[in-house]
Amino acid sequence: MAEKYIYNLYELANKAPSLYGIKTGTKLDNMFYYFESVEGRVIKKLLNGIPYLSVLNLVGSPDTGKSLFALQFAVFQASLGYSVCLLTTETKATFLYNAIKERCIVMNKNFDTVARNIIVVDVSGDEKVMEDIDTVLRLLDEAINMKQATITIVDSATGLYEHKELKARRVTRKLYNFLKEKKQTALLISQKRTSQQQETVESAGGLGVAHIVDGSIVFDKKVITNKYDETLYGLPIGSVIRTIRIDGCRMCGHEQNTKILTISESGIVDIGEDLNTLIKRI
Repeated sequence: MAEKYIYNLYELANKAPSLYGIKTGTKLDNMFYYFESVEGRVIKKLLNGIPYLSVLNLVGSPDTGKSLFALQFAVFQASLGYSVCLLTTETKATFLYNAIKERCIVMNKNFDTVARNIIVVDVSGDEKVMEDIDTVLRLLDEAINMKQATITIVDSATGLYEHKELKARRVTRKLYNFLKEKKQTALLISQKRTSQQQETVESAGGLGVAHIVDGSIVFDKKVITNKYDETLYGLPIGSVIRTIRIDGCRMCGHEQNTKILTISESGIVDIGEDLNTLIKRI
């Protein structure tokens, strides 16, 4: 009985997963790092991606770029030949088809290749299924096995306990453990309530959810509405500035500064300079 719960750390050497990056195709890949000892010196090395087998929470209020980023990541990985499972509680699968096809056009990726490598689990039209995490996990299990998927995206995780946030920790814990067991690198998109402070992940998809996942990436936006902000950011009133920040990651080291999030006219997401660099330059 005890052997199930107690380990000698040395015995875990062959069970511990390798640490390397899964590329997103954006400069977020340069924001995770690890350390190595080389000839007695500690060397910092870029991971060149999000940590392999990590379950990350993408947190933010509406229109901050969370879903766009996740969709771009899915297309990028599928274009490389990796299988991606996309669980949607928000957008009907037929509309996702059009969105993914457009992403392929603007990203210059082959749609046929991408389409063959993405499998969609659409529970958006069935409230009873969405609120039954065990049924959701059975569907996810079938989809992952069907395509031998290695990447899973849930958009949104909040939809699995909408209006029932007391269930958030239980639902997220079950989802987290399932994704770990299935050896998935996963992004869970969570809707932050607008009543929460912008710089926190509190109640991001339910109280305490951020403590269950391996890390949180906070998406935010600010509308320039007054002269002070106009001077501070060097942007005219009415402009929108979006930011991104890694709010902890237990898998490896990470950049701690808030960065500018850029979204091009065609909807391509990337990471820009540090927010404090922009302000200092102004």
